[in-house]
Amino acid sequence: MSALIIRGARPYGEDAADVLVAGGVIAAIGADLEAPEDAEVVEADGCILLPGLVDLHTHLREPGGEEAETVETGTRAAALGGFTAVHAMANTDPVADTAGVVEQVHARGEEAGWCDVRPIGAVTVGLGGQSLAPLDAMAASRARVRVFSDDGKCVHDPVLMRRALEYVKTFDGVIAQHAQDPRLTEGSQMHEGVVSAQLGLAGWPAVAEESIIARDVLLAEHVGSRLHVCHLSTAGSVEIVRWAKQRGVDVTAEVTPHHLLLTDERARGYDATFKVNPPLRTEADVEAVRAGLADGTIDIVATDHAPHPRDAKDREWDVAAFGMTGLETALPVLQATMVDTGRLSWRDVARVLSETPSAIARDEQQGRPLAVGEPANLLVWDPRPTSVVVPEEQATRSTNSPYRGQELPGRNVLTLLRGRPTVRDGEPVARA
Repeated sequence: MSALIIRGARPYGEDAADVLVAGGVIAAIGADLEAPEDAEVVEADGCILLPGLVDLHTHLREPGGEEAETVETGTRAAALGGFTAVHAMANTDPVADTAGVVEQVHARGEEAGWCDVRPIGAVTVGLGGQSLAPLDAMAASRARVRVFSDDGKCVHDPVLMRRALEYVKTFDGVIAQHAQDPRLTEGSQMHEGVVSAQLGLAGWPAVAEESIIARDVLLAEHVGSRLHVCHLSTAGSVEIVRWAKQRGVDVTAEVTPHHLLLTDERARGYDATFKVNPPLRTEADVEAVRAGLADGTIDIVATDHAPHPRDAKDREWDVAAFGMTGLETALPVLQATMVDTGRLSWRDVARVLSETPSAIARDEQQGRPLAVGEPANLLVWDPRPTSVVVPEEQATRSTNSPYRGQELPGRNVLTLLRGRPTVRDGEPVARA
């Protein structure tokens, strides 16, 4: 692999420096570095240099949902979004509830080559909520699973949840909970509130999320295990997680880009593009999750990239699928909502979109610091240009982006996966 030198980028948004990449690692960082004779030179004045982004919550749909997405198309979209690793959720067909299936997903990621794919194992067999899946076998597999989730469904039985927390503790795993009380959300279509009442759509109350989080942080405290809260979306949830952390509970939480930006007002046109689980909440909830991310109560940003075929979304609201795409727009939305508003620095972006997701997943290869000798999983991001989102032009196989026609900031100049370009000048670079 030939050498590459990045000229004039700003590591973590700080002072400009040159970065030499050779042999798949960061070989040198400094001013006016001398480039090897055969090195590729990337001019990056004014650009931000970050560790490659890591998504702890991605739906790649393969196996079984290839009409919406494949590992190939999803990871290419991830690379364009600046990601060098994604964690693939288990709600595939067949469900990723055995060592065989998680190893298949892991292998497909290696074949595609756009970014590392870390499979997430199901907590229960078939996501059925009745009996634990073979968590130890998935942990011991070649995929080395450390994150387990029935995402899309809640592990609602408290005894089963307790057992899962106890089990993963033996190999330092974590349960990532989809916090949704099923009885409180039967037939729900959107956030329960003024807008749902005016539209005549069945409401998904905030307490259905908050009650599960409250129960689970107490279970995690009792067991002494790690809990991760998926796609936190309400002001009350932020307060519960804040209280749990003050109490010393080993809990982490994520927020999605769409919950940082969009509200339930978007449902007024009955456009099912905006139908998502958990639902878009109120302006007060959006402000609360922004504040929670800014003060560290919420640990990470995760996309919950959920592609769907057009006919699953382009239909009446009440029968349309839940979910939105998000891999290619995650960093632009985070820049618009949190960085350009002064609530997060670029150093914070590295923490919430790279370092902490990797730490939660116990992935020691990704989310590494920008330092000599570290793997060259890097993103060069130009925050200055803007572009209008056209879902049909994105790499993901599906077009259910909630940002259609919206102008968002930033451009991917270069993504490196262990020193190999996967994106250059905003275009994907296939492995030779």
